[in-house]
Amino acid sequence: MSKQYKNIQIAIDGSKEADVAFKSAVEIAILNDANLEILHVVDTRAFQDVSSFDSEMVEQVSNDAKTKIEDYYQRALDAGLKHVHYSIEYGSPKNIIAHEFPNEHNIDLIVIGATGLNVIERLLIGSVTEYVTRTAVCDVLVIRQQLAQKQDIKNNK
Repeated sequence: MSKQYKNIQIAIDGSKEADVAFKSAVEIAILNDANLEILHVVDTRAFQDVSSFDSEMVEQVSNDAKTKIEDYYQRALDAGLKHVHYSIEYGSPKNIIAHEFPNEHNIDLIVIGATGLNVIERLLIGSVTEYVTRTAVCDVLVIRQQLAQKQDIKNNK
């Protein structure tokens, strides 16, 4: 027995892994005639360490996120999805991706890249993906980095 998903969340951060996960989420949404929620979380913890808090910096980060997410939105529409929405949230990516956003939008599947961080960043702040897979309120599909690398090899041929 296979489950049909109705509300799929894809978390994007601009990494290659997130891009490959996005492509998988679009395919799954098409197969299930599901709603796709594209989510980008601006990690506000990064601003807490800035001694001279600069509102222009926050505005630039917000504008970059909006440009990035609108591109993903258009790609989903171009792929044939009819039900696509996007959101930019501010706060802790782990909590928003795993709990807040899925609860607010009745998400039944989270699609996420294996990691968007390098090894040092994962050691220092922990993997968002690891947290999401352990604590999410719904099913989680993790798209592994090897798939992203295979995609790069295929695209360069």
